[in-house]
Amino acid sequence: MLFSISPGPMKIIARLPKRFDMLGKGGYATAFGIFGAMSAGTAALTALACHLPAARLLNSDLAARHPEWQSDKIEAKTGIVERRIAAADETAADLAAAAARKLFDIAPVSPGEIDFVVLCTQAPDYLLPTTACLMQSSLGLPRSAGAFDINLGCSGFVYGLGVCKGLIETGQADRVLLLTADTYSKFIHPDDRSVRTIFGDAGAAALVERVPANDAPAIGPFRYGTNGAGAHDLIVPGSGLRARTGASRANGGPHGPDWLYMNGPAVFSFTLSVVPKLVQDLLGASALTAEDVDMIVPHQANAYMLEALRKRLNTPRERFFVDVRDVGNTVSATIPIALISAVSKGLIRPGHRLMLLGFGVGLSWAGTMLRWQQAAVGVSDAAAP
Repeated sequence: MLFSISPGPMKIIARLPKRFDMLGKGGYATAFGIFGAMSAGTAALTALACHLPAARLLNSDLAARHPEWQSDKIEAKTGIVERRIAAADETAADLAAAAARKLFDIAPVSPGEIDFVVLCTQAPDYLLPTTACLMQSSLGLPRSAGAFDINLGCSGFVYGLGVCKGLIETGQADRVLLLTADTYSKFIHPDDRSVRTIFGDAGAAALVERVPANDAPAIGPFRYGTNGAGAHDLIVPGSGLRARTGASRANGGPHGPDWLYMNGPAVFSFTLSVVPKLVQDLLGASALTAEDVDMIVPHQANAYMLEALRKRLNTPRERFFVDVRDVGNTVSATIPIALISAVSKGLIRPGHRLMLLGFGVGLSWAGTMLRWQQAAVGVSDAAAP
């Protein structure tokens, strides 16, 4: 195939061999003409579900083990009263699969109609094979479906939406199942109050589908950012191949190499420095003002950080959604769980213009605009009767 630029308005021209001549006129077609028919329409979020594991870790449980950790002070500082904790034999993939099955229960789509599955997690079942490939089998998705993992945390849901939009609007898929799940509890030392009071486990599933295009995109634009120099501020140092130590977890102490470490003040400062610019970049790219946004739905880090961020953005509380009380910080699953909660409370309705903001481990940040559709939402709760 040969490409050239045609005179006049910029247009890529593809010179195709005769046997690939789709137009029958000498083998010329615009590149967008070749692929555009496949990508007619736009990507939209049409269903959301989440799954919460059965075990609850209450502030009172933490206070019973560590009397210096008073329940009311934990809640006052974090806004969190309880977190869900995965069982010893329960992985992030299990939580994601349960969320996906809930989604198939509430949405008019079957596993056989999924073209692609994307799993965002930092707690895969194995280093290899890819956990999304295992989920293709466990969920009964077609063998023609694509599958891959994204290793991202707090910004992962927004990144995942960007990937889904790209797959759909380039004609590679019609229906993408986006799964976000993490089990940070398995990386946390039981005596590390800096992180044990904050993080919980959960999984979420989102269906992103091709829908007829209209004047405004249902998802987008996107803005991303990365500062890998800050990676050491939120890290499990001995978790990969860079620093294999062979040290026993029992002897490592709360800050041993196999446990999650978070430099809280540094992550706090990072958030307040990058997110306001991210918001302004998104508004500029969308040709919107802050007043045009019906609701900001940020990564649900903890109430203290989010309140400081809300004040820095000068956003009214009623347009800045925070709901960490009963689940804590579930990393890549926080934004979809927050969306489900806000919809269930009637705070988000069809037509609302939402701003989604992810920020944290990496250090990584991402934001997008989302026009809320008439989407099905549901919660799978393993602790429910």
